[in-house]
Amino acid sequence: MTSPLPRARQLARARVRSGVEAIPREERGELSMAARMSLDPSPGPGLGLEASTATATAFAIGDPEPVLNRRDLIECLDCWEVSGVGGRYYQPPIDQAVLSRAMNVTSHHASAFRVKINQLVRDFIPHPMLNLETFEGLALDYLVMGQCYVEQVTNLVNRPMALRRSLAKYTRRGVEAGAFVFLAAYMKEHWFRKGTVLQLMQPSLDQEIYGVPDYLSALQSAFLNEAATLFRRRYYINGAHAGFILYVGEGGLSDADAAAIQGAVKNTKGVGNFKSMFVHLPNGKKDSIQILHPGEAAAKDEFVGIKNATRDDVLAAHRVPPQLLGVIPQTAGGFGDVEKAEAVFHQAEIIPLKMRLQAINEWLGIEVVRFRERG
Repeated sequence: MTSPLPRARQLARARVRSGVEAIPREERGELSMAARMSLDPSPGPGLGLEASTATATAFAIGDPEPVLNRRDLIECLDCWEVSGVGGRYYQPPIDQAVLSRAMNVTSHHASAFRVKINQLVRDFIPHPMLNLETFEGLALDYLVMGQCYVEQVTNLVNRPMALRRSLAKYTRRGVEAGAFVFLAAYMKEHWFRKGTVLQLMQPSLDQEIYGVPDYLSALQSAFLNEAATLFRRRYYINGAHAGFILYVGEGGLSDADAAAIQGAVKNTKGVGNFKSMFVHLPNGKKDSIQILHPGEAAAKDEFVGIKNATRDDVLAAHRVPPQLLGVIPQTAGGFGDVEKAEAVFHQAEIIPLKMRLQAINEWLGIEVVRFRERG
């Protein structure tokens, strides 16, 4: 017995070439119900006010598809070995380019990083070997990418002269101990001297080669926030949605009166378009004239609710008080004292972050990462 699938494809091609009549009705039984219903032509919506014959339509909606699937973000099962030009190195468990793009997915997500970096920069004391710009870049890599790489620049007698930042997005850890490589471009690699690069990373439960940022649990909420904003923006830009429908029922409206109202509606454009219009129906009832807004269906998608819920998820993942991000309170009481919130945030988040970054001092043997004490 032959499979009905090739026959179904032949029938579909015949329909495309010659129209519906090219497929005999007795042969349509080989197709699925939805396919058989699609072969029967149904009149489309008319441009006038004439009623059309309604036809049943069947369709299916698939499962929801995430913006970035689980394999790209959450698995972190293994770090594959990759053969480079100058040696073998490990591939990160999470695409570093994805994390870099995701930083600016929403305003609250990006602002949370900047708040932490500003807190660090506020207390950082520059050193001849580590300037403020380099330290700020290291902090940005550590928070966004989950790791940062510090390169030690030495002189001719192998003494440290300065510290440089190697972008975490393009730096990889070699298979050999102490080996690191910078991927400048395709087939272009810069291998650092062994022992001259320090990797600071946030720990992971699945591997100990690369760091994993701690905000991954809120990325889907951030993507939903972005999707809601893009949907609303496209809705207003396309300009294809109808403004309103003026429906006039029974009430003694003549053809001449209908033409007058139609002309008045068409003339509400340009300067002075916000005008009032008087309509008198001698035999009219309460609902003889109705204004229907089909565009209001898009306004009922809980846009504000989605934005607020996803914002709270992002702030919870970053553990940043909302008043430090400029979030406007929805209640009369507000968020409380901002100075007290900043003091608690500094004790709970910034001080532990400073301690992690001070591991550079232990590796280098020189205290280059120093912070001012707050009163």
